[in-house]
Amino acid sequence: MRHPKPALSAALTVGIAFATAFALTPAASAADSETAPTASYAAYEGSKEEAANNRAFFDAVVKSVAEKRAANPGIQAVTVVYNASAAPRFASQIAASTSIWNAAVSNVKLQAGTSGVDFTYREGNDPRGSYASTNGHGSGYIFLDYAQNQQYNSTRVTAHETGHVLGLPDHYSGPCSELMSGGGPGTSCQNAQPNAAERSRVNTLWANGLAAALAKLS
Repeated sequence: MRHPKPALSAALTVGIAFATAFALTPAASAADSETAPTASYAAYEGSKEEAANNRAFFDAVVKSVAEKRAANPGIQAVTVVYNASAAPRFASQIAASTSIWNAAVSNVKLQAGTSGVDFTYREGNDPRGSYASTNGHGSGYIFLDYAQNQQYNSTRVTAHETGHVLGLPDHYSGPCSELMSGGGPGTSCQNAQPNAAERSRVNTLWANGLAAALAKLS
Protein backbone atom coordinates (compact mmCIF):
# COMPACT_ATOMS: atom_id res chain seq x y z
CA MET A 1 0.00 0.00 0.00
CA ARG A 2 1.46 3.20 -0.94
CA HIS A 3 1.37 6.11 -3.26
CA PRO A 4 2.68 5.77 -6.82
CA LYS A 5 5.47 3.26 -6.75
CA PRO A 6 8.86 3.54 -8.48
CA ALA A 7 9.14 2.11 -11.95
CA LEU A 8 10.11 -1.52 -12.01
CA SER A 9 12.37 -3.16 -14.47
CA ALA A 10 11.00 -4.67 -17.58
CA ALA A 11 8.25 -7.13 -16.90
CA LEU A 12 8.78 -10.77 -17.65
CA THR A 13 6.24 -11.75 -20.22
CA VAL A 14 4.66 -15.04 -19.32
CA GLY A 15 1.68 -14.28 -21.48
CA ILE A 16 -0.97 -13.97 -18.79
CA ALA A 17 -3.54 -11.34 -19.56
CA PHE A 18 -4.34 -9.37 -16.46
CA ALA A 19 -2.98 -6.36 -14.70
CA THR A 20 -1.97 -6.89 -11.12
CA ALA A 21 -1.55 -3.91 -8.93
CA PHE A 22 -0.92 -4.02 -5.28
CA ALA A 23 -0.13 -1.78 -2.45
CA LEU A 24 -1.78 -2.38 0.79
CA THR A 25 -1.82 -0.47 3.92
CA PRO A 26 -2.04 -2.33 7.10
CA ALA A 27 -1.76 -1.63 10.61
CA ALA A 28 0.34 -3.13 13.00
CA SER A 29 3.33 -4.80 13.93
CA ALA A 30 6.73 -3.94 14.25
CA ALA A 31 7.51 -0.54 14.62
CA ASP A 32 9.42 0.02 17.77
CA SER A 33 11.45 3.15 17.64
CA GLU A 34 12.04 2.88 13.90
CA THR A 35 9.24 4.67 12.17
CA ALA A 36 9.07 6.09 8.70
CA PRO A 37 8.41 9.76 7.99
CA THR A 38 4.80 10.51 8.80
CA ALA A 39 2.79 10.65 5.62
CA SER A 40 -0.77 9.95 4.66
CA TYR A 41 -1.17 6.42 3.43
CA ALA A 42 -4.96 6.59 3.36
CA ALA A 43 -5.25 7.78 -0.22
CA TYR A 44 -4.27 4.85 -2.40
CA GLU A 45 -4.03 5.94 -5.97
CA GLY A 46 -3.13 3.13 -8.29
CA SER A 47 -1.25 4.21 -11.40
CA LYS A 48 -0.60 2.52 -14.74
CA GLU A 49 3.05 2.29 -13.76
CA GLU A 50 2.16 0.56 -10.51
CA ALA A 51 -0.13 -1.89 -12.28
CA ALA A 52 2.64 -2.77 -14.71
CA ASN A 53 5.08 -3.25 -11.85
CA ASN A 54 2.70 -5.59 -10.06
CA ARG A 55 2.11 -7.60 -13.20
CA ALA A 56 5.87 -7.91 -13.66
CA PHE A 57 6.18 -9.35 -10.16
CA PHE A 58 3.44 -11.91 -10.70
CA ASP A 59 4.88 -12.87 -14.09
CA ALA A 60 8.30 -13.36 -12.49
CA VAL A 61 6.89 -15.61 -9.78
CA VAL A 62 4.90 -17.71 -12.26
CA LYS A 63 7.95 -18.07 -14.50
CA SER A 64 10.08 -19.15 -11.54
CA VAL A 65 7.53 -21.75 -10.47
CA ALA A 66 7.12 -22.98 -14.06
CA GLU A 67 10.87 -23.45 -14.47
CA LYS A 68 11.05 -25.53 -11.30
CA ARG A 69 8.07 -27.60 -12.46
CA ALA A 70 9.67 -28.15 -15.87
CA ALA A 71 12.89 -29.30 -14.22
CA ASN A 72 10.97 -31.66 -11.93
CA PRO A 73 7.88 -32.80 -13.85
CA GLY A 74 6.96 -35.24 -11.11
CA ILE A 75 6.07 -32.41 -8.73
CA GLN A 76 2.36 -32.49 -8.04
CA ALA A 77 1.58 -29.40 -6.00
CA VAL A 78 2.16 -25.89 -7.34
CA THR A 79 4.22 -24.34 -4.57
CA VAL A 80 5.47 -20.76 -4.35
CA VAL A 81 8.47 -20.54 -2.02
CA TYR A 82 9.23 -17.38 -0.05
CA ASN A 83 12.00 -16.31 2.33
CA ALA A 84 10.98 -14.00 5.16
CA SER A 85 14.34 -13.78 6.94
CA ALA A 86 14.75 -10.10 5.97
CA ALA A 87 11.45 -9.15 7.66
CA PRO A 88 11.79 -10.59 11.21
CA ARG A 89 9.46 -8.04 12.80
CA PHE A 90 6.64 -9.25 10.59
CA ALA A 91 7.19 -12.98 11.14
CA SER A 92 3.77 -13.52 12.75
CA GLN A 93 1.91 -11.51 10.10
CA ILE A 94 3.66 -13.36 7.27
CA ALA A 95 2.88 -16.71 8.88
CA ALA A 96 -0.77 -15.67 9.33
CA SER A 97 -1.01 -14.44 5.73
CA THR A 98 0.44 -17.73 4.48
CA SER A 99 -2.12 -19.71 6.49
CA ILE A 100 -4.95 -17.51 5.22
CA TRP A 101 -4.06 -17.99 1.57
CA ASN A 102 -3.25 -21.68 1.87
CA ALA A 103 -6.66 -22.28 3.41
CA ALA A 104 -8.42 -20.09 0.86
CA VAL A 105 -7.12 -21.49 -2.45
CA SER A 106 -6.32 -24.95 -3.81
CA ASN A 107 -4.34 -24.44 -7.05
CA VAL A 108 -1.29 -22.83 -5.44
CA LYS A 109 0.35 -23.04 -2.02
CA LEU A 110 2.80 -20.76 -0.24
CA GLN A 111 5.75 -22.29 1.58
CA ALA A 112 8.65 -20.81 3.56
CA GLY A 113 12.11 -21.93 2.44
CA THR A 114 15.69 -20.94 1.77
CA SER A 115 16.26 -22.71 -1.55
CA GLY A 116 14.30 -22.40 -4.76
CA VAL A 117 12.95 -19.09 -3.47
CA ASP A 118 10.42 -17.32 -5.71
CA PHE A 119 10.11 -14.09 -3.70
CA THR A 120 11.16 -12.55 -0.39
CA TYR A 121 9.76 -10.22 2.27
CA ARG A 122 11.63 -7.12 3.45
CA GLU A 123 10.94 -4.47 6.08
CA GLY A 124 11.96 -0.91 6.75
CA ASN A 125 10.99 2.74 6.41
CA ASP A 126 9.67 4.11 3.15
CA PRO A 127 7.48 7.22 2.78
CA ARG A 128 5.70 5.45 -0.06
CA GLY A 129 4.45 2.71 2.25
CA SER A 130 4.32 -1.04 1.62
CA TYR A 131 4.58 -2.49 -1.87
CA ALA A 132 5.70 -5.39 -4.05
CA SER A 133 8.49 -5.15 -6.60
CA THR A 134 10.58 -7.17 -9.07
CA ASN A 135 13.93 -6.66 -10.76
CA GLY A 136 12.60 -8.11 -14.01
CA HIS A 137 14.83 -11.15 -13.75
CA GLY A 138 12.71 -13.53 -11.71
CA SER A 139 13.49 -12.00 -8.33
CA GLY A 140 10.67 -10.24 -6.51
CA TYR A 141 10.02 -8.99 -2.99
CA ILE A 142 7.31 -7.56 -0.76
CA PHE A 143 8.37 -4.51 1.26
CA LEU A 144 6.53 -3.89 4.54
CA ASP A 145 6.74 -0.33 5.86
CA TYR A 146 6.90 0.23 9.63
CA ALA A 147 4.79 3.39 9.89
CA GLN A 148 2.09 2.14 7.57
CA ASN A 149 1.80 -1.08 9.50
CA GLN A 150 1.21 0.92 12.66
CA GLN A 151 -1.75 2.68 11.09
CA TYR A 152 -3.44 -0.29 9.41
CA ASN A 153 -4.10 -3.90 10.32
CA SER A 154 -0.74 -5.48 9.60
CA THR A 155 -1.99 -8.96 8.80
CA ARG A 156 -4.41 -7.42 6.29
CA VAL A 157 -1.53 -5.51 4.72
CA THR A 158 0.64 -8.57 4.43
CA ALA A 159 -2.17 -10.74 3.06
CA HIS A 160 -3.06 -7.96 0.61
CA GLU A 161 0.49 -7.64 -0.69
CA THR A 162 0.78 -11.42 -0.92
CA GLY A 163 -2.42 -11.35 -2.97
CA HIS A 164 -0.46 -9.39 -5.58
CA VAL A 165 2.14 -12.15 -5.71
CA LEU A 166 -0.71 -14.56 -6.44
CA GLY A 167 -2.00 -12.34 -9.25
CA LEU A 168 -4.66 -10.06 -7.78
CA PRO A 169 -4.85 -6.34 -8.66
CA ASP A 170 -5.73 -3.50 -6.30
CA HIS A 171 -9.34 -2.38 -6.12
CA TYR A 172 -9.24 0.55 -3.72
CA SER A 173 -12.91 1.44 -4.17
CA GLY A 174 -14.03 -1.95 -2.84
CA PRO A 175 -15.52 -2.64 0.61
CA CYS A 176 -13.61 -3.87 3.66
CA SER A 177 -14.78 -7.42 2.88
CA GLU A 178 -12.61 -7.28 -0.25
CA LEU A 179 -8.98 -7.88 0.69
CA MET A 180 -7.60 -6.12 -2.37
CA SER A 181 -9.42 -2.89 -1.49
CA GLY A 182 -6.30 -2.24 0.58
CA GLY A 183 -6.45 1.00 2.53
CA GLY A 184 -9.57 2.21 0.73
CA PRO A 185 -12.00 1.35 3.56
CA GLY A 186 -9.81 3.18 6.09
CA THR A 187 -7.80 2.23 9.15
CA SER A 188 -10.81 0.71 10.94
CA CYS A 189 -10.95 -2.19 8.46
CA GLN A 190 -9.61 -5.35 10.10
CA ASN A 191 -10.47 -7.96 7.46
CA ALA A 192 -7.48 -10.03 6.32
CA GLN A 193 -9.43 -12.68 4.40
CA PRO A 194 -9.93 -12.75 0.60
CA ASN A 195 -13.57 -12.94 -0.44
CA ALA A 196 -15.08 -15.66 -2.64
CA ALA A 197 -14.41 -13.77 -5.90
CA GLU A 198 -10.76 -13.18 -4.98
CA ARG A 199 -10.25 -16.82 -4.03
CA SER A 200 -11.81 -17.96 -7.29
CA ARG A 201 -9.66 -15.61 -9.35
CA VAL A 202 -6.43 -16.83 -7.78
CA ASN A 203 -7.39 -20.46 -8.45
CA THR A 204 -8.17 -19.60 -12.07
CA LEU A 205 -4.97 -17.63 -12.57
CA TRP A 206 -2.82 -20.43 -11.26
CA ALA A 207 -4.60 -23.08 -13.29
CA ASN A 208 -4.45 -21.18 -16.58
CA GLY A 209 -1.43 -18.95 -16.02
CA LEU A 210 0.92 -21.73 -15.00
CA ALA A 211 -0.21 -23.84 -17.94
CA ALA A 212 0.60 -20.95 -20.28
CA ALA A 213 4.01 -20.49 -18.68
CA LEU A 214 4.83 -24.18 -18.97
CA ALA A 215 3.76 -24.14 -22.63
CA LYS A 216 6.22 -21.31 -23.29
CA LEU A 217 9.03 -23.34 -21.75
CA SER A 218 8.30 -26.46 -23.76
